[in-house]
Formats: sequence, C-alpha cells, structure tokens
Amino acid sequence: MARASLTTRRLLGLDRSGPPPAETLSGQPLHPWTIPNAIGFTRIALIPVFLVLALNSGDGRTASASILYAVVGGTDYLDGIAARVTGQYSRLGALLDPITDRLLVLSGAAVCWRFDLLPRWALAVLAARELFMLVLSRMAMRRGIELEIKMLGRWAVWPTMFSLFLAMVSTTWVAEALLYLGLAMTLGATVEYVADGRRALRRPSSSA
Repeated sequence: MARASLTTRRLLGLDRSGPPPAETLSGQPLHPWTIPNAIGFTRIALIPVFLVLALNSGDGRTASASILYAVVGGTDYLDGIAARVTGQYSRLGALLDPITDRLLVLSGAAVCWRFDLLPRWALAVLAARELFMLVLSRMAMRRGIELEIKMLGRWAVWPTMFSLFLAMVSTTWVAEALLYLGLAMTLGATVEYVADGRRALRRPSSSA
C-alpha cells in the first residue's frame, strides 16, 4: 500500500491524517531491529542512569542528571521521525514510545517527590495516572483493543516533562504552573482513553 507523501507536517508528527501504518497494529510482528527502535532502546536505557545520578545528588539538582533528563525527553519525537523517514514502522515501536515517556515522567516525579521540588499531591496524581494508563494499555492489548493515541495526551507530555525538568534545575513558579497545566491535559486525555475503551468493549466482536 502506498504511503502518504512525507510533508514537513507529517514528518514532525503534526499531520496524523489517515490510518496508522499497518505494521504498528495489534497482531503484527514486533520487528525489534530497526533504527527507530534503536533510538527507543537507548532512551529507555538512559532512564535508570538518570535516576542513579539524580537520587544520589543530595538535592535532586545536578547538571548531569538534568541534562540526561532533557536529552531523553527532548528526543521523544526522534524515533517517530526516524520511522517516517526510513519507513521502518513496527509494532514494538508503537508500544515502546508511550511506555518510555511514562517511565520518564514517573522517574522525574520520583525525584521531585524525593527532594520535595514540586507539590507532592500533584506528583501523586500524576504518578497514579501514568500507572493507570500502563495497566489500561496492558488490558487493552490482552483484549485486542487498539487505543488510538490522543493528541491532547501527546501535547500534555511537553508541559509535564518540562515542569519536572525545571524543578530539577531551579526554584521557579513556572515549574509548578506547567505541572498543573500538564496534569489537567493528561487527565482530560485519560477520560478520552477510558471512553474509547468502554466503546470498544461494547462493540460486537468481529469473530462472533
């Protein structure tokens, strides 16, 4: 099947019109050995390194940990761009990217909680949401339900990650404001995911 022309908007992930690549859908082979997945593996491998550096810093604010967090967060779209440029789409890539983002958010929240860098109640809500989405995604996979990525959730990643990064760099009200913004957006996306899941469960099975 011919792919859509690679415009700048499509390359950057801003234009997601049309169906997702068939290689990324449920039931397709994982195909782990691709350039985009290599980027994803590198991102996920750097998260425990960040945690070791940050948790042993004394105050949660060390240049090496902050830079590493920025690198992992900042390369969020790099694997997607690589997939669109090379055409190396895979089921594993579709699963790996959101898991990596959630682990990075949870790791940043853990550091900010440990050193009291942001309001702990908001961090607790954020962590609970990310854990809930991991469980929901797992349940959907087991039932063969494809949860479409919501743009609200995709955009929520940026203020959330940036708030955690800022809190690990300095004391500023901007970090707290961005955390609340990201939290509101991510909770809104969660409502959309739950609604999609409920509709999918009520839909008659195609095998019936």
